[in-house]
Amino acid sequence: MELKGLKVTWLGHATFRIVTPKGNTILIDPWVMGNPACPESEKQVKKVDVMLCTHGHFDHIGDAVEIAKKHSPKVVCIPEMAGWLGKKGVKNLAEMNKGGTQHIDDIHVTMVHAVHSCGITDGDQVVYGGEACGYVVKFDNGVTIYHAGDTMAFSDMKIIHELWRPQIAMLPIGDHYTMDPRQAAYAAELLQPKAIIPMHFGTFPVLTGKPSELAKLAEGAEVIEMKPGETLS
Repeated sequence: MELKGLKVTWLGHATFRIVTPKGNTILIDPWVMGNPACPESEKQVKKVDVMLCTHGHFDHIGDAVEIAKKHSPKVVCIPEMAGWLGKKGVKNLAEMNKGGTQHIDDIHVTMVHAVHSCGITDGDQVVYGGEACGYVVKFDNGVTIYHAGDTMAFSDMKIIHELWRPQIAMLPIGDHYTMDPRQAAYAAELLQPKAIIPMHFGTFPVLTGKPSELAKLAEGAEVIEMKPGETLS
């Protein structure tokens, strides 16, 4: 897979760090310190310029507030989550909604649909966090990456292919809370990426889907099984 200067690091679960050729660091679904799949060497975040949050479950925004306060990145999320983050003292919020696109330095980020719930655990309460989403990120070097967030396969993934044609699709495969490898293979048929990076599997015993199962089912796309902490460049 030709990344044209991008560096993509999987930090475990659904968390990714992407460094652009210009040197900007993007963190997707910031859950690192409490993430059991994240290597110890990666648990202290050193730099973030843009943060993308797909939804409000703890295993996706567990460290969002702390990281955002420390590094002051542009924080992209759905408006209801932005309201909650703002109450927690997060600045530099760049809220948006599904179908919208923002140009932030050397990326265009579009918020797209996901089929999942979204509740933010706040102390002993669960706060409404808007709807779950995914992101299509187009980089100035021409590479486009789709991070599906937590979702099942849905037919509008074909629209994502037709409008944005992502070369790389980051798809959850764990089952139970998201789609399984069989559904992810179907999603890949709709998306038609050149490469699939499986995520959201193995972190907890209930997430039983395996990249090897996806590789057997997916046709026309390379399945890249990353290890937590591994970087593609």
